[in-house]
Amino acid sequence: MAPRRLLLVGEGNFSFAAALSETLDQNTRLTATCLQRQAELTRDPVARENLRYLRERGIDVRFGVDCTQLTDVFELHDREFNQIYFNFPHCGRKAGVAKNRELLAKFFQSCADVLAEEGEVHVALCRGQGGTPADKPQREWHNSWQVVAMAALGGLILSDVYPFSCKAVPGYKCTGYRSQDKSFHVEGALNHVFTRSLPFEVSQPRIFRIKVGNQWFSFPEPEALVGKLNRGFLEAPSCHPIKTINEKLIAELGKAFPLKRLECSFPLLPQEDASVLPFWNCDFLSAAFWISLHEDNSNSESLTGGTSQDVEDFLVSFSELSLPKNPGRDGKEEACEGTYGQAKVCLRPSLLVHVQDVIEVPDFLSGSLHILSGPVFQKCHILPFTMPAFHETLFILGFNQNLKGGCLQSLLDHLKGILDSLLTQTLLESSKLSSLVEFVLQSNGKDYMIRVKTHNFSPDCTEDLIIGSVTTSATSVIHKDQCFVFVSMNLDLLAMLVWCISDWRMLWTFDNRFLKNFVPGKIEPFKSHSLYPPCYVHDISFWIDEKKGFDELEFHTVARAVSQDTVISIQFLSRFQHPKTQQVSLCYRLTYQTCDKALTQQQVASMQSQFRKEIQQRLYVIPR
Repeated sequence: MAPRRLLLVGEGNFSFAAALSETLDQNTRLTATCLQRQAELTRDPVARENLRYLRERGIDVRFGVDCTQLTDVFELHDREFNQIYFNFPHCGRKAGVAKNRELLAKFFQSCADVLAEEGEVHVALCRGQGGTPADKPQREWHNSWQVVAMAALGGLILSDVYPFSCKAVPGYKCTGYRSQDKSFHVEGALNHVFTRSLPFEVSQPRIFRIKVGNQWFSFPEPEALVGKLNRGFLEAPSCHPIKTINEKLIAELGKAFPLKRLECSFPLLPQEDASVLPFWNCDFLSAAFWISLHEDNSNSESLTGGTSQDVEDFLVSFSELSLPKNPGRDGKEEACEGTYGQAKVCLRPSLLVHVQDVIEVPDFLSGSLHILSGPVFQKCHILPFTMPAFHETLFILGFNQNLKGGCLQSLLDHLKGILDSLLTQTLLESSKLSSLVEFVLQSNGKDYMIRVKTHNFSPDCTEDLIIGSVTTSATSVIHKDQCFVFVSMNLDLLAMLVWCISDWRMLWTFDNRFLKNFVPGKIEPFKSHSLYPPCYVHDISFWIDEKKGFDELEFHTVARAVSQDTVISIQFLSRFQHPKTQQVSLCYRLTYQTCDKALTQQQVASMQSQFRKEIQQRLYVIPR
């Protein structure tokens, strides 16, 4: 077993190293360093005694080590530290926040070169210096050391923060306040623990292929959905919370109703199939992601976005897709070939598009709950609880018209009880209500929205959330004596509420630490591996052509695509009309923030610059 390696930098009198060395096991190696030369420490009797003690214990002690240049100190074979400690960093004397930020930034960048893959960087700061909400009181951002933003420059994220206790390391005496032999004020100090972030890379849309008959077609995934197609959260081997909550929901309903689970096809809809959407009074078509298919005879191994096996698995679910035909030269229909790229298909905006196919089959089982689960995709404004991709589960129940009232009420009562039970598992006893779920009758007098009272879950939830809907239909063409109820549930929102996940984007992270939060058979509050990520704010204003109009939904979609889902808020600020030319200008404020990766101010500035170019090309506006 490889030894666990600890590195201490910025030691003053080596009292922390001496105290820490007493707690180490035989499999841990400690390296303690300081910036001063050895001769400079001989005048300090405390430092002399600690150095003598460390050498007797065989601890590696090094002098003249610049913590911003660690690669100059440690050879390539001598790196890979599991933990790096820097207690109460300071540039010395009366250095301001800007100088100390610079010190932290260079230190974190240097750590990235010598830190083990799953290593930690511990930084202890005095009360308020970090600038995070964990500080009590919290300093204004511009007056703090902005520790999470500085760590991002080294590709690190804040994963834990807790009070710094000198009692935990008896004998430790921090010195160096303003370059003097004085202690820092450690009351209210915090220890910040940083870990590596997944690299923030510019993601290119993957190319997917479908086979229709004997012809292959390809399409790129929409830029706003990069990393969200073919994730398999609901598939058999998955242990994702989306699947867990879906299985719990289905299992509980199965205690009251016979179940029939249906296979969900891949979410591509030909334009003719999408025409059923208005039947359900859903304004989905305008928010759908439309895609052009192109004839593709290339070999699957040459595709981007994964191995050939990944692509092959993806293609299996396309087998039932039927596509429109083009009229042949003799008037007969033939499969679209080279010109097919001009035809449109869309990604499924709701599972409701499959309802007709389910209820019109001759052997539809009345009284059984038919279940369809799968991902759906919709363009949407950037808001905390709206998402362009989520997982929907659809329950379809058919029954005799004479039993309509009783069957519908029975389904609603069971569903309410199940949801209330799931949603209260992670709430404190003092926060629990008799019921969190209510069915809100719609204006048509027969349909319902499923609403959850959310103020007990998170301070971010200022309004109740709609997590689903209940739709009733009179009859089908084949089963004229039956009524049907369709219950649609947003599994992503439900999972967020059950596990107290504050950011929907976390459900789509590629970071393996996310899934480690979920223990089979248990529902416990989620703890994020990325705490207090920094926010960056940019304003943008532009002239619009009022004759062509301005599509705000597309504006949000472009922002989502360019920023790779790091824009968390778009706020309309003002509208200005030039008094002479009558030209109209709009101004918006964009807030950038990630939930799982290190994001720097420089990266955001680059995104904002690209966003200006994209809206000029796509929305025909003129940035100011």
